Order: sequence, then structure tokens, then C-alpha cells
Amino acid sequence: MRSWLARDVSASFVVFLVAMPLCMGIAIASGVPPERGLLTGIIGGIVVGLLSGSPLQVSGPAAGLVVMVFAIVEDYGIGALGPILLLAGALQCLAGALRLGQWFRAISPAVVHGMLAGIGVLIVVGQLHVLVDNKPQASGLDNLAAAPGAFLGLLPLDGAGGEAALLVGVVTIAVMIGWERLRPAVLHLVPGALLGVAAGTALASALALPVLHVAVPDRLWDAVALPDGQAFGQLLQPGFMLTALALAFVASAESLLSASAVDRMQDRVRTNYDRELVAQGVGNGLSGLLGGIPMTGVIVRSSANVQAGATTRLSTILHGITILVFVALLPGVLRLVPTAALAGVLVVTGWRLIGVHHVLSLLRDHGRMPVAIWAATFVGVVATDLLTGVLAGLVLSVVESVRHLRRPGFRVSTVDTGAATELRLAGTATFLRLPQLLSAVEGAPAGRDLRIRTRGLWHIDHTFASMLQQLEARRGDGRRILVS
Repeated sequence: MRSWLARDVSASFVVFLVAMPLCMGIAIASGVPPERGLLTGIIGGIVVGLLSGSPLQVSGPAAGLVVMVFAIVEDYGIGALGPILLLAGALQCLAGALRLGQWFRAISPAVVHGMLAGIGVLIVVGQLHVLVDNKPQASGLDNLAAAPGAFLGLLPLDGAGGEAALLVGVVTIAVMIGWERLRPAVLHLVPGALLGVAAGTALASALALPVLHVAVPDRLWDAVALPDGQAFGQLLQPGFMLTALALAFVASAESLLSASAVDRMQDRVRTNYDRELVAQGVGNGLSGLLGGIPMTGVIVRSSANVQAGATTRLSTILHGITILVFVALLPGVLRLVPTAALAGVLVVTGWRLIGVHHVLSLLRDHGRMPVAIWAATFVGVVATDLLTGVLAGLVLSVVESVRHLRRPGFRVSTVDTGAATELRLAGTATFLRLPQLLSAVEGAPAGRDLRIRTRGLWHIDHTFASMLQQLEARRGDGRRILVS
């Protein structure tokens, strides 16, 4: 007992160090006060941690939702976040109760990576303005168009606030990247984001630079903002309902994809995807009720949790408690942090979301059509909005599958060979058939090797092929899965 307890306690502190700057930075990038991000991190750690179907996954404010939250605040006002989040959370709970978790895993990787790349671009161009202590524009294209002017506005160089903020941001980025590339192996768990923010904060304090700082209340309770009746009345508007649906869809997809990645990282526990959907819905509903922002399962914090040796959900819960204690007892420390330092962290985070290597991998492994799906999603997200981009990618995914529907339908046969269980696949394997495959895999006897035979397939699309690769790589349920 002492062994796993010690690992969970130490892992929770590592996750806390990673989560603190991200909770505040994502909130500011979303157009809301930083304390709302911290409140969401606390709920994601304690509440979702208790209910989660993915015990080692860490939930909290997500960079992938920054663009959507910023648009909600710009279009409807910050008061609309609560009701929209309550409705989105209820939809997630309903999806979990209806056992729709497997369907979210059937989303094309090209759509997912195109969405994340588009979000990454929008985060970077938005945070470029925050790096010089300016406010981001309302849309990604406006931010992109105004970026040159934001930096040219620093001329002539006279040591004003914008130049000082840029210096803080650049130092934060340099320390963050430099540490992650050069840190010694014994210190691999020390997060670069934390050191980057610490360096930027120390520079601003030592030189008394005229930069904007994070503003947090003296008491966490002051951050709680219950929704008002007027905002609830707006939920009947089609725009509100569509926004809540889009938010629930994107948050669920991101959470379950992160959970799938956590499963591939370790062999200690497995994910119950429907339970995870319900936990995310409860977390988002509570966040909306108390004045927080949307949350998802987040891969950066989750991977830090796994790498730090966490063995149970206790680590996730303790990280939420640690944030709560820190914010309650030391709010003055948070006020020392320059907003430009947090912007520097998000510039690096957004850049990493772009992931051009995913496009090259899609082209090499699956051909040009998945790249077209990626491009349609990416352009749609950047040029219009998140929902439009994702829908464009999903429509192209369906178009890719339609041309194969004239071929024989998909079939799964389960055969006991004595040494192992075989799933023999036949027909046309598209993303629409993934729930059928996953149900067969989950229904196979535990503790025995599972062999998936694909020789009877006429066609495999890139989404189905990617899932077969994930199944073959996964560990942790007492069996090997072989694909041939």
C-alpha cells in the first residue's frame, strides 16, 4: 500500500505543477478571468477524478476549446457560459447513458488532427497579441491580419509596456523549450512550462517591468458566479442549443481520444468510455453552475500523470485538492505572474497542436483522401469556426465511405481456436463499422490472446486501419491482440 500511495502523491504534485500555468493561461486566452480556469481545474481534478472511467486521465481546461469559448464570450457574453455548459454537460451524460462512447472513437484521425491543427494556429495568432499586452481580436483571421501591426506598433523601441511584455514572453518560451530539450534525465518530470513562467515572472519582478499581471481575487469563493435567469431563457434560442451541442461533441471527442492515448501509455488500468462520458458531463455541468469554463480530459497533464508513476485515480484527485489549497492560501503569488508569460506557454502549446507530421503520416500510410479530409477540417476551423470545420471533415469522411457501400457489408465472426480467440473480419471496413468491431473486441474472453484476421476485407479506410493499429499496440487487459 505504501508503494502505490507514495507514487500517487508524488505524481499528483507533478500534475499540479503542470496544470497551474495551463489553467490560468487557457482561461485568459478564452477571454475569461484566470480564476475561472483554476476553478475548472479543481472540479476536473476532484469531481471528475472521483467519477472518471479513465482513472489515470487528468481533466481540466483544454487548449482545444479556447477558440470555442472565446467565440461564446464574444457573441453572447460571459454570462452565457454557465447555461451553455450546463446543457453541454447534460448532453454528455445522456451520451454516456446511451452508451455512445465507442462512436466518438470512430471519428477519423484526419478530422481530429485537422481540428487540432486549426485550433493550434488560432491559439498562436491570438496569443501573439497577448505577448505585447494587447487584447486578441474576435476571430482568427482578424488576429492574423492584425498581427504585423501589433509588432510594428512597438516601434520606435523605447522600453514601453508592449516591449517589456514581449521580452517576458520570449524569455518564457526560450526557457520552456530549452529546458525540455536539455534537462537532465533525473529531472525529466519537472515541467518546462512551470520553469518558463517562473523565469518570466522573476524577470518582470527583478526589473520592475511595466507589464500586465494576472488578476485573481483574494478568496476563491469570489470567483464563483452562478448563472442568472436571463441567460437560462436564451437556451431556447437555436444558436445557444447548437453551440451547446457543438461544445459537447468536441469536448467528448477530445476526452475520449485522450483516454485512448492514456490506455496506450500504460498497462495498469483500462478506460470505460461510457462512464468517462458521464464523468465529463458531470464536471462540465458543475463547472457551468459555479462559473468555470469547459473541461476535457487533457493529454499533456494525463501523460505527466502516467510518466510520474500514478497507479490510481487518487493522483488526479489530489492534484485538484492541491490547486484548491494553493489558490485559497497563496493568491498573492499568482498575482506576480505576467500575462505575457502565460501567453508564451500557450504559443508553444498551440504550435505543438499544429503537428504537420500527422499530415505526412496520413499521406504515407493512407493516401491523399485522408489528407484532403485533414485540409478541409483545418481550413474550416481557421477560416470559419470550429463546428463548421469539424462538420466539413466528417462530411468528407462519409463521402470517402459511400463509394465503397456497393461492396459486401461488414461482418465479424468469433472463432475459438483453442490457443486464442479469433475475430474474422469480412466485407467493407469503414469508420461506420468501428463500434461493431470494438463491441466484438470487448466481448471476447478476457485473459486470452485475441487474433484479428483481416484477409476477408475488401476495403479498409484510414480510420478503421488506425484503430486496428491502436488495438494491436494496447496493453493492460491480460492479453495480446494480434492483427493479421
